[in-house]
Amino acid sequence: MDQEFHVSSLVVLTQPPLRHQLAEQIGALEGAEIHAVSDEGKLVVTLEGPSQRPIMAAIDAIQAMPGVLSAALIYHQFDELGGH
Repeated sequence: MDQEFHVSSLVVLTQPPLRHQLAEQIGALEGAEIHAVSDEGKLVVTLEGPSQRPIMAAIDAIQAMPGVLSAALIYHQFDELGGH
C-alpha cells in the first residue's frame, strides 16, 4: 500500500505581543515548524503529515488559539511514497 506525505505552508497573523508565545505553541504541534516571526505578528509555518486530516486538524487548532487573528493556507502539496 502506498503512503502519502503532505506538506502545507501557512501565514498566521497574531496579536503582536503574543507572537513569540504563539510561535512556541504552534511549533509544539506534531509536524509543525516555525520559519519566521515578524515584529508585526506574522508567523510563517509549515505543517507536515501522513494525510490531509492531521494537517487540517493542526490548522483548526492554530485558529482556535487565543491571540491568533487568522491562519491562511498558502500552499499544500502531497506526494505518494512507496513501493513499486
